Amino acid sequence: MTKFIRLFLAALRGSETNFTSGSINRAIFLLSVPMILEMVMESLFAVVDVFFVARIGTEAIATVGLTESVLTIVYSLAIGLSTAATALVSRRVGEDNHRGAGTVAGQVILVSIVMSLLMGVAGFVFAEDILRMMGASQKLIGNGVNFTRMIFASAPAIMLLYTLSGCLRGSGDASVAMRSLWLANGVNIVLCPVFIFGLGPIPELGVMGSAVATTIGRTIGVLYQLYALTRARGAIQVLRADVIPDAGLIRNLLSLAIGGTSQFLVGSASWIFLTRILSTFGSDVVAGYTIAIRIIVFTILPSWGLANAAATLVGQNLGAGQPERAETSAWRAAFCNMLFLAAIGIGFYVGATPIVGLFDNNVQVVAIAVECLQIFCLGYLFMAYGMVLSQSLNGAGDTRTPTIINIVCFWLVEIPLAYTLAHVLNWGPSGVFWSVAISETLLAGMTVLIFQRGRWKTVQV
Repeated sequence: MTKFIRLFLAALRGSETNFTSGSINRAIFLLSVPMILEMVMESLFAVVDVFFVARIGTEAIATVGLTESVLTIVYSLAIGLSTAATALVSRRVGEDNHRGAGTVAGQVILVSIVMSLLMGVAGFVFAEDILRMMGASQKLIGNGVNFTRMIFASAPAIMLLYTLSGCLRGSGDASVAMRSLWLANGVNIVLCPVFIFGLGPIPELGVMGSAVATTIGRTIGVLYQLYALTRARGAIQVLRADVIPDAGLIRNLLSLAIGGTSQFLVGSASWIFLTRILSTFGSDVVAGYTIAIRIIVFTILPSWGLANAAATLVGQNLGAGQPERAETSAWRAAFCNMLFLAAIGIGFYVGATPIVGLFDNNVQVVAIAVECLQIFCLGYLFMAYGMVLSQSLNGAGDTRTPTIINIVCFWLVEIPLAYTLAHVLNWGPSGVFWSVAISETLLAGMTVLIFQRGRWKTVQV
């Protein structure tokens, strides 16, 4: 137990950043702990904002929801650039080319700022039109347009928080990425009620106060990340010269980012179509599905931490010329993820009713949510391998293959299958849930087969 505590504290401190030698199990633990905690912190942003905004009124919640739906474009680009940053930085660190890793991080900063400014300015100028396009009433637009403008003005902070975390994860400094999210969330939690409801000399800003608090929190988190990346004793160091445009490196970065962005958009679009199919069965079905999905997303956050750890290990070990160690690391992380999701799946299957009951007491809503959870759980063992090995391919710099797999499994299989089972074969909502379990199983199988072929070991980035 004492040894475990020491190892856990070492993971939080981030005392090791190069994982090309030594115990693979130790490397997975040291990387995954801060990455898991980072994932939890990312999810808290949305939870905290909705918690306080809900006390203002329905229109305030609607304003946040409509704005966030359009911000998916910013998030998708940020996730794509973050994926590319992890792949490139980890490869350079593995090659023991820390100067090259610093240059990559500098170009990531440059591209993030330019892209986010373009989107932020457009969103700020056309904030009213965006809300109207999303179906907002004139009253909602009048009350919420400043919130939307403020959120789009903060696009650089949103994007940099993602992309700099990708650089830090790739360098092996996952603990700094974790602490930056802790800091950003801590500030947001403290300032949200202050700016929303007013305190002392600070006036009551309503929903606009949520945007101000979130922006300040994210900005402080980004400043901490920049400090970590520019200090001399960090895992990598970004110098002023590294921010000067390098056309070749930017092309490489954007080429990898397209794959990461596409994967996110493909997955997001598929969930939208599934929700549309479920909406034909009534609001109780949609409500039950929504509750089940939120429970699932929150509980599989540790899995994303393990997947991100695998991506860093694969990138660093390929850079060090150790493809076999890279492969072993990925399989080991996938096995750990399978054990975790197996435990979660059993817990959900057995205890689905009381878990869902914490969120709603409507009998029909609870029944749908329970059925959704139990069917999804049947695909957890396969999903465990699919998540980790897909992210491992991304870490190797092969972002194209997971994108193709996602398109096949989510658009060519999952959506048509959901409609066929639900409406043609009259399975109802169960058909949609089964389509997800089946497509996730197919995705895992395809990913395992492609990963085993080993072509990813020869990808040059």
